[in-house]
Amino acid sequence: MTDRPVGEMLREWREQRRLSQLELSSRAEISTRHLSFVETGRSAPSRAMVLHLTEQLDVPLRERNRLLLAAGFAPVYGETSLDAPRMAAIRAAVGQVLAAHEPYPAVVVDRWWDLVDSNASARLLIDSIAPELLEPPLNVLRASLHPDGMAKRIINLGEWRAHLLAQLRHQVAVTADPRLAELYAELSGYPGGDEPGPSDASGVIVPLRLRHESGELAFFSTVATFGTPLDVTVAELAIESFFPADEHTATVLRANRL
Repeated sequence: MTDRPVGEMLREWREQRRLSQLELSSRAEISTRHLSFVETGRSAPSRAMVLHLTEQLDVPLRERNRLLLAAGFAPVYGETSLDAPRMAAIRAAVGQVLAAHEPYPAVVVDRWWDLVDSNASARLLIDSIAPELLEPPLNVLRASLHPDGMAKRIINLGEWRAHLLAQLRHQVAVTADPRLAELYAELSGYPGGDEPGPSDASGVIVPLRLRHESGELAFFSTVATFGTPLDVTVAELAIESFFPADEHTATVLRANRL
């Protein structure tokens, strides 16, 4: 339960999305006057109105529950442990995606980038990382950029660090999550070069280039999430799949079948 007024919280989300009252009221198809009354506390929003406004503002499910509580209503979205029986289909889907991506690495992370699951080939990414960084919960961003982590093996550390920090900075802005903000402050303090972006402007993606006993390995990655989630846990899961960016990397991975 929060002791902050729901109207104040809604106003903060509107301002974070850089929308005027007129723009949000137009999207929500309500009057600007009514929206103003809700934000100032002169009008108490209904449960349906809170859900409607948070949908228009693209508020994450976790924060939608907090807004409902602030308005005096019970949370709508559950937060079910991934080990729960009702999550069997989700676990099966995740396992199927991870297995199908072999022999290439793939990891599953939660909202805070803590490792949830991975396939066998992901061991290539955590090779030579200090044991303390592998203690659960293993944070994949910390393990990537920490001086005793994967950073010492990343050839293009400057641009990869800039890429990850930009991604995390955007996530902080979207979610307003203090835990993510703390993680960003921690990671931005790590050494690793000051390149603002890709060193090769002719490229189309930022690659991850790793030192390996078989020579330099290069990857690009994609991130997949579940569509139309109604559970906080499911909404916050992300599957990051790494693909070989050149034939040498593909050959090495197929040969080793990690």
